[in-house]
Amino acid sequence: MASKTEKLLSLLDGQPVIPVLKIDRVADAVPLARALARGGLRVIEITLRTADALECIRRAAGEVEEAIVGAGTILDARQFDEAAAAGSKFIVSPGVTRELLAAAGGSEVPLLPGAITPGEIMTAREAGLDFLKFFPAEQAGGAAFLKSLASPFGGMKFCPTGGVSAGNARDYLGLPNVICVGGSWVAPDDLVKAGKWDAIEALAREAATLRKG
Repeated sequence: MASKTEKLLSLLDGQPVIPVLKIDRVADAVPLARALARGGLRVIEITLRTADALECIRRAAGEVEEAIVGAGTILDARQFDEAAAAGSKFIVSPGVTRELLAAAGGSEVPLLPGAITPGEIMTAREAGLDFLKFFPAEQAGGAAFLKSLASPFGGMKFCPTGGVSAGNARDYLGLPNVICVGGSWVAPDDLVKAGKWDAIEALAREAATLRKG
């Protein structure tokens, strides 16, 4: 698991914001991925929250060479395998289960599982994971709660997602135990539906400047 964490971190390559995308129309997948990549956000997460999510992953991964496409909202081993087969370079889940850990253990595709409680974090740590999704971040206590985890879990790093926005992203990125944040604000539904790719590119370019430090 540790080597896969390193693989995931290398894919991120210092990107501060991971776009979390819910794509309703397959036709939007490729231009959306291209717009985000042009803005500096090459790594994207397409969530399995729509009927055509796997096809969106397949098209974005297959047609946008500059994009690094991952799959989110993975709940079980079947979805893990389907997302990996569709071309996902990484898998994100809202929580951590033994089934998902087993699926990840048999795959070259790295897993970023969600955890918010000390028990969940310890379960992931026992499995050899030290990079986790902190979800839902704002609802679970926000940056203050995540900061309180830095001391007892000194070796653990997080990607907070859920309620993270342009307004509070820096609060999270300033924490010593945060690698990046996940957010949907860089691709608002209204801009996607209107096909305003230039506007999305501009939002991505702005988000890409939210470096740690």
